[in-house]
Amino acid sequence: MSGPSSIAPGFVPPPRPPRLPLEQWVERVRAGDRNALSRAITLMESTRPADRIEAQRFLDRIMPDTGRAYRIGLTGTPGAGKSTLIESWGQMLINRGHKVAVLAVDPSSWRSGGSLLGDKTRMPGLAASPHAYIRPSPSARTLGGVGAKTRETLLLCEAAGFDVVVVETVGVGQSEAVVAELTDTLVVLLIAGAGDSLQGIKRGVLELADVLVINKADGDNLSRARQAAAQLRAAVKLLHPPPADADNISDRPGADGVWLPPVLTLSAATGTGLDEFWATLQHHRHYLNQQGRLEKLRAGQAVRWMWSMVREGLNQYLQNHPRARQVAHQVEVEVEQGRLTPNAAATAILAAAGLTP
Repeated sequence: MSGPSSIAPGFVPPPRPPRLPLEQWVERVRAGDRNALSRAITLMESTRPADRIEAQRFLDRIMPDTGRAYRIGLTGTPGAGKSTLIESWGQMLINRGHKVAVLAVDPSSWRSGGSLLGDKTRMPGLAASPHAYIRPSPSARTLGGVGAKTRETLLLCEAAGFDVVVVETVGVGQSEAVVAELTDTLVVLLIAGAGDSLQGIKRGVLELADVLVINKADGDNLSRARQAAAQLRAAVKLLHPPPADADNISDRPGADGVWLPPVLTLSAATGTGLDEFWATLQHHRHYLNQQGRLEKLRAGQAVRWMWSMVREGLNQYLQNHPRARQVAHQVEVEVEQGRLTPNAAATAILAAAGLTP
């Protein structure tokens, strides 16, 4: 009995579809061709050296068409209902004339690199809409649960005409800090009635969040959701004290130039609270558009993206450098056996590649 890896004698794998000339490919993405968009994203995710060169050329051509979408990050505790929220909220936006792209980053296996890629099955209505585009991508081993090429994917979706781009992450942890570097508004989705889950939320989440949402505020859980929201509002005010020269700041987020992250309750399952949720996001977008805040935010993100690309390039250079690889294999054994400190081993690897004075 042949195993799943058996290949029939003489089998020849089908050739990869030929690529369009670059300019024609770019134009198809600009026209909203979903197949061209998907293939462009696959190109961005490729690690082949030739593909990386072509991907950079593609990005250079497409950059003038980016930057017009509203970029929203969505993170939250497991089971908080992120996919359910995107499904109902996304359909509401489509009904109002928006085009919605969802970049759903799935957890990947550290051993095999495999990914669940299940968000399309959890958003059946949105996945079927011609005005929505869902791109599941594995987080692989990327710190923070955000795909290594999520930013490039976001830019491609903007160029394809999607005016709302949602980045959904694996969950609360490192992800809220990473997704904040990609988006304009960071939404943290929580639930009440799950033991001490709210007490366990890190302070960093509350400091980074632009909007906090308690989901599943319906039925028997409604009172618990409202109580949790009241507790969070008190915590937010402690973490975001008003400036000393602001005597009479109101509770309205954005008043007098100070954004106090609002805490909302909603039910993604029933749709209750979705209108207020979207109105709050629009209010934050309006706040960012004042006094050049959005331009400053995105400019800082772009610089930090540049340095992350430098670090990625250095890492690949070390992995491909023959002498550095050889030294790495040697010092790994010494570190495992306790004969060499990690710091000394790292210095030896860098020196082998000529990267130390």
